[in-house]
Amino acid sequence: MTDTARTARAEVPERPTLDGIEETWSRRWQEAGTYAFDRSKDRSDVYAIDTPPPTVSGELHMGHVFSYTHTDTVARYQRMRGRTVFYPMGWDDNGLPTERRVQNVYGVRCDPSLPYDPAWQPPATPVTDQARKNPESISRRNFVELCERLTGEDEKVFEALWRRLGLSVDWSLTYTTIGTVARATSQRAFLRNLARGEAYSTQAPTLWDVGFGTAVAQAELEDRERPGAYHRLRFHGPAAPVEIDTTRPELLPACVALVCHPSDGRYADLVGRTARTPLFDVEVPVHAHPLADPDKGTGLVMVCTFGDLTDVTWWRELRLDTRVVIGRDGRLLPQAPPGVPAGPYEPIAGASVNAARREIVARLAASGDLVGEPRPITHPVKFYERGDSPLEIVSTRQWYIRNGGRDADLREELLARGRALNWVPAHMWHRYEHWVGGLTGDWLVSRQRFFGVPVPVWYRLDDAGEPDLSHPLTPDESLLPIDPTSDVPAGYTEAQRGRPGGFAADPDVLDTWATSSLSPQIVGGWETDPDLFARVFPMDLRPQGQEIIRTWLFASVVRSHLEHGVLPWRDAVLSGWILDPDRKKMSKSKGNVVTPMALLEQHGSDAVRYWAANGRPGTDLAFDAGQIKVGRRLATKLLNASKFALGLGAADALRAEVTHPLDRSMLAGLSEVVAAATAAFDAYDHTAALQATESFFWTFCDNYIELVKERAYGSGPAADSARAALATALSVQLRLFAPVLPYVTEEVWSWWRYGSVHRSPWPTTYEVGRAAQDGDRDLLRLAGDALTQVRRAKSERKLSMRTDVPLAEVLGPAAMLERLALIGDDLRAAGRIGKLDFLPDRTTELVVACAF
Repeated sequence: MTDTARTARAEVPERPTLDGIEETWSRRWQEAGTYAFDRSKDRSDVYAIDTPPPTVSGELHMGHVFSYTHTDTVARYQRMRGRTVFYPMGWDDNGLPTERRVQNVYGVRCDPSLPYDPAWQPPATPVTDQARKNPESISRRNFVELCERLTGEDEKVFEALWRRLGLSVDWSLTYTTIGTVARATSQRAFLRNLARGEAYSTQAPTLWDVGFGTAVAQAELEDRERPGAYHRLRFHGPAAPVEIDTTRPELLPACVALVCHPSDGRYADLVGRTARTPLFDVEVPVHAHPLADPDKGTGLVMVCTFGDLTDVTWWRELRLDTRVVIGRDGRLLPQAPPGVPAGPYEPIAGASVNAARREIVARLAASGDLVGEPRPITHPVKFYERGDSPLEIVSTRQWYIRNGGRDADLREELLARGRALNWVPAHMWHRYEHWVGGLTGDWLVSRQRFFGVPVPVWYRLDDAGEPDLSHPLTPDESLLPIDPTSDVPAGYTEAQRGRPGGFAADPDVLDTWATSSLSPQIVGGWETDPDLFARVFPMDLRPQGQEIIRTWLFASVVRSHLEHGVLPWRDAVLSGWILDPDRKKMSKSKGNVVTPMALLEQHGSDAVRYWAANGRPGTDLAFDAGQIKVGRRLATKLLNASKFALGLGAADALRAEVTHPLDRSMLAGLSEVVAAATAAFDAYDHTAALQATESFFWTFCDNYIELVKERAYGSGPAADSARAALATALSVQLRLFAPVLPYVTEEVWSWWRYGSVHRSPWPTTYEVGRAAQDGDRDLLRLAGDALTQVRRAKSERKLSMRTDVPLAEVLGPAAMLERLALIGDDLRAAGRIGKLDFLPDRTTELVVACAF
């Protein structure tokens, strides 16, 4: 690393400008290794950040700029506090979002049954909508190559934007969630979960996304309001008909029971007996269960396998039969389920869900078992968060990791981990608590997709070619990463793949969260670089979005708890939402996102960072181009005010003694700002730190500089005091602004100081207080009040600020006037006042009367 402390000092430019400073300083920071992590430091000197790896499936937007700027202010602050900052960057490039993007960009679909074609090339021109509707089928390997190609291009664009924004990342610490290190880490953790009994596979009802053709986890669900209808169906009871309401009459052949609440007297005589389904005449038992709502519909519920998650609960707890009718393609199965007659089922065999619903409703109406007309409703329907079709529940074999959903002891351990974590804001803990407390099953980690980390197991095939699913074959950790579809288990040859007596690969990949949840281990060198891991793990900070507490944060806690027995980090800082001008959350799906590069180029990175820093953790912030312009003005003022102060000779007076009362007053106020900003940054409140610094800076520019510039132009002890105070104030304020405005502060620092402002020590109250020497904090405020009144008098008369004031009389309490008289010469010079009289008065406020 180049020693930035020896970098030559630049000259103060004749006409300072913000234009082009991003390119200049980004290059110099990289060349000088300004943000390089020093791995020779002990853990106590390290501040480690578990940076969120953004999903590489499109464009970064202002929400990314918002939250990543917050993290960067923390990194810069901690670096100035003397910590060596471990600040990596990853790219989350595996999983469904990447696959969808590849499908849309190239107009292809993956067909694992096809052979690899090394000569195949994607279209040279953008594909049409027609091509997307009729995609070309390609092999899995060809498809994965396309995924790697597109994500590689996207990652270059992402990195360029992050560099432009000024993220102080050590760019040698990058990784991808599909890279070799990540795959090996993910597979190693999974194999250890498996060896300890924390990972297991089982055949069970599974939430299934028909569009993507894969299972999804509970944490990836979202409710969307959709139109539907209640249909009242008449079942044939042992003594009289009974009625139920359902929104899914097409699942009638999957009905396995009727359920009522134990306290519902209307059906007390029916519990323990049976009823027969309409159309199919299948006998089903009637049970009582507390999850039935007596006030909803008729109070009697049809249980199907499976209509929703409550059906799964009833099926499991009441030990009901299984009659699956929905297949993985989202259509009704071609054969009737066990116990259902084939004749009535034949008209809906192979039909889509909607077509089957129409057929069933028409036949119910014809038979007289549809009571009344369907009643339209709008109700929440479960979707995969990235999917377009309602989820179905199908029975599949999947891999799971225990997460407390079915283990009360483990749940309590994970809740205790959550309580031990420092949450910013503190109330975010309750989201974690609510999620963990409401889990109904373990974490489903397998996916039936293609671009992901392969599940690293094989299965023996018996003499009939059937796999032994209960005793998977696993590789040695030294061989990781492996792909079981191309690699061979120990003791077997490739010729035995898929043959009786041979072996078969597990075809699934791991959920992207199963890899992302190991981001501290991946970037920290777990098991591959023990020295680095000991220096950075557990980490200090996890910054992330609040919407992925239940996925990324919780999953990371689970993996670290199971593997290491500790929290993966000390602090979790949650960001808020970015809202559009109508106060609606920005999202790609709503089409109201704003992309940042044009704003960075138009207004400058510091201006955009200023806007982002005005949002606190966990607090929503509306996108406001006007606020970005304010940030531009602030950066420009910092540039020009610094040039002016240095032009007065401040650069050569840094070690001179501050003796003048006004100078000491200004520094006394600055010392309070240092204390406030430091406390705010320590509490992850960058907004409060910025507000305190900015407020003082405008007072410094508008009042202090105007009051002392005449004196600073002179000579003697009073002039030396002014220049020394200016030098101290400029040095301190540049460092206070540096975490938020890295470019302009570095630019100004280079005019008069050696090295980088970002490697300079954070200012302390001792440093400023030593120069202030117990200055009168209120004196600058009094002087500013008096000067403001003089300016107002000129403005009211429509006079130039350069107009002379022959006489000004200052009225106020005697003690106040005595203090103000100490800086009378500065006030006269700043207000261009000929004669300044101080007249004690009974008023409690300061009043300045000007005579022209």
